[in-house]
Amino acid sequence: MRVMAIASAGLQTSMQRFEQSAQRTAMVASPYADVDMAQEAVEQISARTSFSANVQVIRTANQMMGELLDLMV
Repeated sequence: MRVMAIASAGLQTSMQRFEQSAQRTAMVASPYADVDMAQEAVEQISARTSFSANVQVIRTANQMMGELLDLMV
């Protein structure tokens, strides 16, 4: 199913966004880092929301496939 591939790619992108933001946040202790904590907090929340939405797409696709299979039986 194409929906599963798209949602899976969305999961990976969300995880990458979150990890990159977490790395930037971890650099805040460095005197050379120019990290906007508010922006990083928003990025992490956005990545988490995107991840959750993609998980819900996968769950819904699985549920729909199950219903379709039940109809065919």
